[in-house]
Amino acid sequence: MCAPTTRTTERVYVAATKASAATDEPVKRTAAKAPAKKAPAKKATKATKPRAAKSADAPATRGRAKKATAAEPGVVDDELTGTEVDATDDIEPGEDLVDDGDLELDDIEVEDEATEDDDSDDEAAEADPVVATTKAAAKPAKEADDDSLPEPSEKDKASGDFVWDEEESEALRQARKDAELTASADSVRAYLKQIGKVALLNAEEEVELAKRIEAGLYCTQLMAEFAEKGEKLTTAQRRDYMWICRDGDRAKNHLLEANLRLVVSLAKRYTGRGMAFLDLIQEGNLGLIRAVEKFDYTKGYKFSTYATWWIRQAITRAMADQARTIRIPVHMVEVINKLGRIQRELLQDLGREPTPEELAKEMDITPEKVLEIQQYAREPISLDQTIGDEGDSQLGDFIEDSEAVVAVDAVSFTLLQDQLQSVLETLSEREAGVVRLRFGLTDGQPRTLDEIGQVYGVTRERIRQIESKTMSKLRHPSRSQVLRDYLD
Repeated sequence: MCAPTTRTTERVYVAATKASAATDEPVKRTAAKAPAKKAPAKKATKATKPRAAKSADAPATRGRAKKATAAEPGVVDDELTGTEVDATDDIEPGEDLVDDGDLELDDIEVEDEATEDDDSDDEAAEADPVVATTKAAAKPAKEADDDSLPEPSEKDKASGDFVWDEEESEALRQARKDAELTASADSVRAYLKQIGKVALLNAEEEVELAKRIEAGLYCTQLMAEFAEKGEKLTTAQRRDYMWICRDGDRAKNHLLEANLRLVVSLAKRYTGRGMAFLDLIQEGNLGLIRAVEKFDYTKGYKFSTYATWWIRQAITRAMADQARTIRIPVHMVEVINKLGRIQRELLQDLGREPTPEELAKEMDITPEKVLEIQQYAREPISLDQTIGDEGDSQLGDFIEDSEAVVAVDAVSFTLLQDQLQSVLETLSEREAGVVRLRFGLTDGQPRTLDEIGQVYGVTRERIRQIESKTMSKLRHPSRSQVLRDYLD
């Protein structure tokens, strides 16, 4: 199979998007690049000098900038990017993202905020003498505030703990303060504010984006097939295919970003169940990505209706895997949820807590199985949980350690060891050694007859005889009476 021509490429994309007819030209892009931004008129900047030495050319320069702006009709100043956008140029439909390469950010000069304030004061003073008198009286107080800033000591400068820049402008200080406030803002509120900037989509826009996604996937598949067969594409064909693939990715991102608020609305219903709100949103976003990949616009329903089920499934599966300290299988979590739902229904109908027999009858299982499921549904409690109104005690302080050694038992065990040692000293060395190894009195590990026989180089039968003879001696009242008191 020969490589497709440019006309073939166009037919592939047009058939997928249904946006244009086949022509001899390359594929017409539906998402045209954003028009190039014009460089804004440069503004006069304030030199980092004392307030008394202001630039006398600032008003004239500002006036020239205003005249230059007024001379260009249809130019709108964009406050977010600091650039001027030609409002008369139309943007073709289907465009989602602005090409970053078209932004002329190198020519942008930011005017100091203090300079703008001073310039506006000068203009007001020239227009109204009363305003000039008021501003002149207010200036000493403003300068006094600036002078009241504490100067760092020479010790601080020498130690390097305090960095002082005498020429640091007010704009930089304000920018640093804004950055600190932004960093300390609530992450949830910042996320909601960020996703709220993307406009919602209607049904027609969802279909258009879905078609572009489908075209991108189809071109990706075609390129993979050509690469597998070893067929080479021309430069124009490869360029067109790559553009369609990138356009599909842009459409996919747009569809995702426009539906992030749907994930937040669904995640709110599952808060307070063991997972943080942002974690629920993150898991729901994974389900949203899956919904975008599986969405079929030919069915006729809206994307939000289809994506809701994928988002819910992703959140519930994540809760089953991560919400509990001790993980429970997903199928058991579903049984626990069913038991809880039936228990609430019976509580409303009966006016009391249902018995295990009543729950077992509703679930068609045995009462023993109900008790087992209830055991699985229990949540562990931290031993560090505070107890009391003042919170000065913890739960672990009131729980007894059954394996802890009581002081009385520890003293009694020490005395028993001393008595055993005294009794064993009345026996021969071999007899005492056999008893110690046989009952593990030395290291707590009892030995078998074979192991003891290997230690002494005799048979196991001989060790048994020695053990029997030694135990008979220990049963004698002269020896056993001392140890009998420890049995009580």
